[in-house]
Amino acid sequence: MRMFRLGLPLFCAALALAGTVELKSAGQLAFGPKGVLFVGDSAAAKVYAIETGDTSVAAAKPFEVKAINEKVAAMLGATPDQILIADAVVNPISKNVYLSVARGKGPGATALLLKVDASGKIAELPVAKLKASEVSLVDAPSEDAKDRRGQSLRTESITDLAFVDGKVFVAGLSNEEFSSSLRSIPYPFNAAAKAASIEIFHGAHGRFETNAPVRTFVPFTIDNQPHILAAYTCTPLVKIPVSELKPGNKVKGATIAELGNRNRPLDMIVYNKDGQQYILMANSSRGVMKLPTAKIESYPSITAQTEKQGVPYETIATLKGVQQLDKLDDKHALMLLEDSGTLDLRAVPLP
Repeated sequence: MRMFRLGLPLFCAALALAGTVELKSAGQLAFGPKGVLFVGDSAAAKVYAIETGDTSVAAAKPFEVKAINEKVAAMLGATPDQILIADAVVNPISKNVYLSVARGKGPGATALLLKVDASGKIAELPVAKLKASEVSLVDAPSEDAKDRRGQSLRTESITDLAFVDGKVFVAGLSNEEFSSSLRSIPYPFNAAAKAASIEIFHGAHGRFETNAPVRTFVPFTIDNQPHILAAYTCTPLVKIPVSELKPGNKVKGATIAELGNRNRPLDMIVYNKDGQQYILMANSSRGVMKLPTAKIESYPSITAQTEKQGVPYETIATLKGVQQLDKLDDKHALMLLEDSGTLDLRAVPLP
């Protein structure tokens, strides 16, 4: 590898080499250009960029794979209760679906990536044969760091990620005093600088918070400026200017909605329908919310205790048990839905 001295510690230019991916965990996923799959490995505090080679252009087709957790378990020689599907994303070129999966539980679980096509065929992604590059998060929590409940902080070093305009945005926790973090990493990878620390006002809790991680986010343009719209546990929705996500910066996000406490946001997408733009958010206990984005720039920052306030929403009563979602095409979302202990992978019309 070539080494560059920039008046700072030496940085390694990440080269794409086959057989370089050794996943300790497989969590959040996102697609970039030319079939590149970004994989968040919280246990290793790394983001991988894997060149899948899955670049054949295809139109979206009717998509339904019932009991996919059972099918994956059978494929891997396990029982369904030993399978955890952490994320599901659509390759925007081929329309194939990629899953991050853990076989087993706890630190000894095996991490792997699967590809599912519209016919229901499931195949393991042969990462050992694919070119890939990686970047390490220099300020991730240590492997033995715990929260006050004794839970590992390292497992939340990456809680969501997205690729936009040549950069990978990574949410999670850092080892800083203000540990809630967002970082912007240029791709192709060189090195990851320190994260920006994020402070928000949590209306349901009635206080400022600096250690609660973003659970899910979407890139979004407000007043012609790129922003991150981020959702947190107990469901504050926060806007954060991308221009402030500089290494080591302390950023105060603006809370523009409180959507209900005792809830964990799971996934979000942005879509257009009938000339209007919406956010669709899946949640652990408050169903699937549909939020209009019209005039989103006009909602004032919430700075006092409140249960519900700001951007309005409706709950889509017909969508139950949604754990993950991604856009399949302009009219459909790809959803991972739980029903009586089984998981289905299904294309659903955008509401």
